[in-house]
Order: sequence, then structure tokens, then C-alpha cells
Amino acid sequence: MTNALFGPGGNSESFYKDGKKSTLEAPEWVKEFGLDAYEYEAGRGVNASDETFAKLGENAVKAGIKLSIHAPYFISLSSLEEEKRLGSSKYIVDSARALKYMGGETMVIHAGSCSKIDRDVATEYAKKALEYALCVLQDLGLYGFKLGIETMGKVNQLGTLDEVLALCTVDETVVPVVDFGHMNAREQGGVFKSADDYKRVFDIISESKGAKYAECLHCHFSKIEYTKGGEKRHLTFEDTVYGPDFEPLMKAISDLGISPTIICESDGTQAEDALSMKKEYASFVG
Repeated sequence: MTNALFGPGGNSESFYKDGKKSTLEAPEWVKEFGLDAYEYEAGRGVNASDETFAKLGENAVKAGIKLSIHAPYFISLSSLEEEKRLGSSKYIVDSARALKYMGGETMVIHAGSCSKIDRDVATEYAKKALEYALCVLQDLGLYGFKLGIETMGKVNQLGTLDEVLALCTVDETVVPVVDFGHMNAREQGGVFKSADDYKRVFDIISESKGAKYAECLHCHFSKIEYTKGGEKRHLTFEDTVYGPDFEPLMKAISDLGISPTIICESDGTQAEDALSMKKEYASFVG
């Protein structure tokens, strides 16, 4: 039997309302909440100590929680400036070191902007920057972690599904991370109306990267407000305007018999909304 995993990206408001103060408490709290995964948010930098990450990993093992990390937003693999492109390797190394101590396997990476550059050129810049980062990881004994390139929500960002899959040709450890809310916002909504719409994403990844990558895909999900430029802000599942709806996705992964990890990035209710997805998924798989 397949088993999709669900969890929050970072700590929800309810985590703190329950009197929790330290992210070290997150794995046990997430488990008690009824979830299976937790993504450590390092968007503003990987600032915790090796010891802290080791303790977080230890707590996650005890609770049976799968850990991942969101790499710093400072990464810019497609920058016009070579120094910034190559300098992004530092943040990837920081994330890999954190994963080593946490016992996780996947980092989520934003490739960067392409607002001032041809998209094909930006993709080639990003490929070369990833190759450089992989060499650095190899030299430091940190090669082997999954470098998850995320589909992005703004039109001027590098991160359509096709662009992400192009970057994934660099190495077997470079993998797609699909953010369904981002994809929906980028296309002004209406992208995911049925289970078949979601299945198509997994099929494309399977055909491009391989079935095992689609079957164990790392995903993000939230409802997202958008403008003509794409993503504006993350919402909660209370929203009835922007979408996308999660119910067809739950049916899709059940029908396909796959085991993705789905991290919810709702605005403040990420644990509650992740649990809503898990319960919906359970209604299909029994």
C-alpha cells in the first residue's frame, strides 16, 4: 500500500498558541497533530547550529517525522552576475550540511529571476551554477542530497515545470519540487480543476525524469492569490476565490498509487490545512 506524507512548512500559528516556543518541539507536535512530515524554513538563511539540527533530527526520528529544508531565498542561479550565480553554492552547501545533521534528504531551491534576461539564457546560467554547486558539494563530502528545484508562482521567475525539468537534467540528484499553488497562480488560475489535471503533472515528470521521481515527488500546496504578474500572497483553505482545490489532488495520488510528500504552505494554518489534505486522502485509500 502506498502512503503519501503530509506536513507543514514551518510552524503554524496553532503551534505557538499551544505554548510551543522552539522548532525543536515541532516534530513531536506535528506527530501529535496527526501529520507525517515537517519542512524547516531557512528562507532567510541557515542560521541554526549543527548541534541544533542534530537535535531536531533526533527528535524527528523519535516522532517518526520526515524532515526537509527550504533553502535560503538568496539563491540566484540565473543571475546576470556570475559572482552571484556561483556564490549561491554557499547557501546550497549550508542547506546540505543542515540536512546531514537533520537526517533529511531534500532541500527546496528557488532558481531565481529571469525578468532581465532571455528565459533560455537564464536556464543555461542556472544549469552551470548547479553544476558548480554539485562540484563544491562533492569536494566537501556533501553530495547525494536531493536538490529540489521548485516550480515558481511569478511570471518573471525561472520556474515553469518545463524549466524545472530542464534543470533536472544536470544530475540525478537535481529533482523537481512541484508547488501546485505556484503553478496555478502563474497561469492566473484554472489550471487544476480535476484529478486528471493533477495526474498530468505526475505523468510529465515520469516521462521526463523517470517514474521513481514522480512516485516520490516532493510537493508544496497552498491556495495563492495572484495578479497578472502571478503569485501575490499565500492564503488559507478558507479561501473560495483563488484556489486551487486540494480534493482532486488527493484523488489523483490515490488513483495513481504514488507516495508523494506534500508540504502545506498556507498562511498560518499550514498544519490544519495539511491535516485536511491527509483526511481527504484517507477517504480515498481507506
